[in-house]
Amino acid sequence: MHKQTYETMRQDKERAVLVSLALDRQSDSRMEEYSLSELVNLAETAGVEVVDTFVQKRETPDPKWFIGKGKADEVKQRAIQLEAGTVIFDQELTGTQVRNLEEALDVKIIDRTSLILDIFAQRAKTREGILQVELAQLSYLLHRLSGQGKNLSRLGGGIGTRGPGETKLETDRRHIRKRIGDLKEYLREVKRHRKLQRERRKKSGVYQVALVGYTNAGKSTLLRQLTKTEVYVENQLFATLDPLSRTFRLPSGQEIVLTDTVGFIRNLPHELVAAFRATLEEVGEADLIVHVVDCSTEMYNEQIEVVEQVLDELGAQGKDRLMLFNKADLCPPEQLDMLSSGSGGLVISAYSETDLNRVAEAIDKSLLGDRKRFRIPAGQGEIISLVYRIGNVTEQSADGEDLLLTVSVNAGDYGKLSHQLAAYEQK
Repeated sequence: MHKQTYETMRQDKERAVLVSLALDRQSDSRMEEYSLSELVNLAETAGVEVVDTFVQKRETPDPKWFIGKGKADEVKQRAIQLEAGTVIFDQELTGTQVRNLEEALDVKIIDRTSLILDIFAQRAKTREGILQVELAQLSYLLHRLSGQGKNLSRLGGGIGTRGPGETKLETDRRHIRKRIGDLKEYLREVKRHRKLQRERRKKSGVYQVALVGYTNAGKSTLLRQLTKTEVYVENQLFATLDPLSRTFRLPSGQEIVLTDTVGFIRNLPHELVAAFRATLEEVGEADLIVHVVDCSTEMYNEQIEVVEQVLDELGAQGKDRLMLFNKADLCPPEQLDMLSSGSGGLVISAYSETDLNRVAEAIDKSLLGDRKRFRIPAGQGEIISLVYRIGNVTEQSADGEDLLLTVSVNAGDYGKLSHQLAAYEQK
């Protein structure tokens, strides 16, 4: 019984062969292996059974086939042998290449961008997220209509055909352009609404902290562990799509809003970044960006670079950052030693209470600066006023005729007034 059920499930899964092109002038075996393994993860996240993989080395992509004609014939024979109805490419294809490959291989052709868009279409749950994905898919589809062949005839046919692909909108360019216009207008409203929310938070003095990072770096786990709230966590790519915010009280007593954001990935489709700009602008407007890195992978430096590039595209250059090297419990010892000795960030495990306290302290210090204590005679109103100007007073009590104040100071403001306050500071 169990075996039959498993076999039925296995047969229902879409079977695919994966293909990656490695340009000789950029040949890096480590990167090639990583890129292909990431494509496997993406395919499996989309619900596909990967039955084989191919890597071809070329000086340049073939303008007609992307890969060479001989390699295309080899892929075709392997797909027939393994009963694979889909071939997924690790790079972005032109409409002409998609059409030529479909005719030559007689299977559905999906490129990396289409695959990522499909995963987003599966994961979007809120109205905003669903419409953002639809906008990205339609924008990508519009200038590739001439290359769509078998994909458009297989309505509901698995990856690459979800979302607007099932509505036949692609057969009418004017209809697509009108729909894109409607979606952009809706997202402009979202943008205005989010801007008002940010302005209200700023007026109320609530700090906004954004968690960013490569997909599956552990941002959602960190949010759940810090705030002790229920947050969907899954060990798979793009487990979080719709942004999620939770309030969190820092050790200083300051309350902040901590926002989990969609994970970034290498070659994140520009259409997605554009469609999700209203959401991702939360990152650019945050008072602090907490960059969560999966330090258990040897490619963490490349992942950091990808995230920084997307942040630059969002206009977040110069924004205060806190780097967290997460998954220390899974990190190889030699890599852990290297990070601990000079990474410029905190090496943590989101499952360690001690590390969570370190993270909270680091966020506190990044937002509010160092804490200083002052003893000031109650009659020194001018000095007391200066203390309130240099930061956030978190504790206040009286000791006889003196006022005891604990302050999270802004380093710049304190530096300007330190000569007037030094006599009252408690060491």
